[in-house]
Amino acid sequence: MEGMVIIGITGTLGAGKGTVVEYLTHQKGFLHFSVRAYLTHEIERRGIPVNRDSMVLVANELREKNSPSYIIEELYREAAAHGKNCVIESIRTPGEIDALRSKPYFFLLAVDADPEIRYNRIRKRKSETDNVSFETFINNEQREMHSDDPSKQNLAECIRQADYVILNNGSIELLDKNTEAFLEFIKTR
Repeated sequence: MEGMVIIGITGTLGAGKGTVVEYLTHQKGFLHFSVRAYLTHEIERRGIPVNRDSMVLVANELREKNSPSYIIEELYREAAAHGKNCVIESIRTPGEIDALRSKPYFFLLAVDADPEIRYNRIRKRKSETDNVSFETFINNEQREMHSDDPSKQNLAECIRQADYVILNNGSIELLDKNTEAFLEFIKTR
């Protein structure tokens, strides 16, 4: 395969998307571009608290104001300037997928796991958006799972459109092995 490979990662909260990113960047030399980091920068610039609600609010606002794929297009522009294999985390709308599908060598990976496992993982990572009850965790996810508005999160549709899905209920070693299987899948395309 010639050219820059772009891997978009979608999936549920706490499923292991960041662990896949770590593997791709540390073991395979991919560059990482993060929607979370992009939004955190924008939220801090606006002087509002960094939490899941403000992330959703600012992301939806940017998409409504500009386009459903605005954030991803901004990250892709940065990635293209480097010209190296890259991973863009975290794809949350079908419009973002559409924008990236127009680029050569784009592959969408979805990562999912059982809700209880995912909740325990987010509690351990202790980021500013993860200090919530299990009920809030499930409610947040449901809010982001379906939408008819192209500017809003629709994780269920993003997962459905994935080229490859990893169910990550096991160890990090198993996730790394499944990530390698995904990379082998890419080579056949």
